[in-house]
Amino acid sequence: MDGQLPLVLLLLLLLRASGPEGQDPGPGAPEEEPPEEEVPEEDGILVLTRRNLGLALREHRALLVQFYAPWCGHCKALAPEYSKAAALLAAESARARLAKVDGTAETELTQEFAVTAYPTLKFFRDGNRTHPEEYTGPREAEGIAEWLRRRVGPSATRLEDEEGAQALIDGREVVVIGFFQDLQDEDVATFLALAQDALDMTFGLTDQPKLFQKFGLTKDTVVLFKKFDEGRADFPVDEELGLDLGDLSHFLLTHSMHLVTEFNSQTSPKIFSARILNHLLLFVNQTLVSHQELLAGFGEAAPPFRGQVLFVVVDVGADNDHVLQYFGLKAAEAPTLRFINMETTKKYAPAPGGPVTASSVSAFCRAVLGGEVKPYLLSQEVPPDWDQRLVKTLVGKNFEQVAFDETKNVFIKFYAPWCSHCKEMAAAWEALAEKYKDQDDVVIAELDATANELEAFPVHGFPTLKFFPAGPGRRVIEYKSTRDLETFSKFLDNGGKLPAEEPAAPFPVGASFPGGGGGGCRSLDVALRWPGVSQGRSSQLGLCDPFQEAAANATTEPKEEL
Repeated sequence: MDGQLPLVLLLLLLLRASGPEGQDPGPGAPEEEPPEEEVPEEDGILVLTRRNLGLALREHRALLVQFYAPWCGHCKALAPEYSKAAALLAAESARARLAKVDGTAETELTQEFAVTAYPTLKFFRDGNRTHPEEYTGPREAEGIAEWLRRRVGPSATRLEDEEGAQALIDGREVVVIGFFQDLQDEDVATFLALAQDALDMTFGLTDQPKLFQKFGLTKDTVVLFKKFDEGRADFPVDEELGLDLGDLSHFLLTHSMHLVTEFNSQTSPKIFSARILNHLLLFVNQTLVSHQELLAGFGEAAPPFRGQVLFVVVDVGADNDHVLQYFGLKAAEAPTLRFINMETTKKYAPAPGGPVTASSVSAFCRAVLGGEVKPYLLSQEVPPDWDQRLVKTLVGKNFEQVAFDETKNVFIKFYAPWCSHCKEMAAAWEALAEKYKDQDDVVIAELDATANELEAFPVHGFPTLKFFPAGPGRRVIEYKSTRDLETFSKFLDNGGKLPAEEPAAPFPVGASFPGGGGGGCRSLDVALRWPGVSQGRSSQLGLCDPFQEAAANATTEPKEEL
């Protein structure tokens, strides 16, 4: 045996070289340091690092991992709900576990899993490290837990008899049952895939002939049972094309909603996710009996428009001032109707003073859909002192007169009162007006674009800065550079452009919003669809860019993705 290693020692060296437990980590995975003996926990959540991720994946066959940054506000908001979800799953001995990774400390893991924003959540199944599933669920504890339950267990209950089917239907407000003659058909896989993500509905499926007979069916059909409106809606499976996931999803979203939905923080996510482009809103004061009596006629008009127009009631006596403001209304104007197309954001109003009855509501809907009603634009009244401040106040009614004055160079800030970026640049804008106050041909102005709409200048991000140079031709130049006094001044002094040797500052990653350098707020930042309407945002995944901690407090704020 001179010069030869003992056979046992040789085998041990080979096993060690092949990785933990003799398994090859596979291409693309970074080489791991020696693994920890166990994975630490905080508040029931596994704390993962490069060293222990492999161990966690081997020990837990269903693992939801949150990549976070300590400075990220969205991550901080998610943290208590994430912990509650972990407790819910632990209490029911679920197979799924929750984990977290500090992305700022574990950069190799963020690179391996292509994490570009915080928080990012990925679901690892059966130890598969190379193809995790993106988390698509809500951000509250029960929603997180239910999303995982439907991935580690059946997403739909198998129904064998009438008693079980009736118990399922009676137990929830909205129940969806797939009736399939062959449960091995690919349409069943489509149905179950949708059931995984439709967390606000309960799903069942059956192939039992006696259940087909009980519910009057002769072919494969998805049936939505509900404890309101017509009580049931059927979606027959196309015998030639099969079950289309998009069509079924739209059907369930549409028919799981009440014909008339009252707008509030609980219902708004569903209102805006229904993918119905037209919304008809009835503004009433629910404390007044005369207003309550209008709801019956409003609801009576709704059925023919299901799937085409969403009927919504807004109580002006509740905390809905933001909705009133967006539609340019005052509470005293209720009862009244407004119609909005979500794609164009054009708003329509009926003739003032008309009654709100089933026939008048139907007629108004048909007229708008038929192109017989012109949209209206919001505009505040011109303040009597609009030109007394250094920064002039523009509204819809004096915009044209000021912006296109051929004797003036007019620099306008289009802003939203709630926009943090607008607030940050306010001091620089005031300083700019102070600097040019003695130049009669320069006007520094601002316009609240949430309360004043301009048909020729739709604003989709805040702040948006536009320069209207003197002279004929109605020229408009959009400013997209740094928002500070020095750069503003150079732009003005050079006739609406920056000197060639000083190009516009590049936008940091994630900060290229409309409105220029330094970050900006989208017009949808405070709502899912109605700009300026804050309800309904909780269902959306806000994301922070993975800047360094110092950058989180710089002029470029972490972005939010809606």
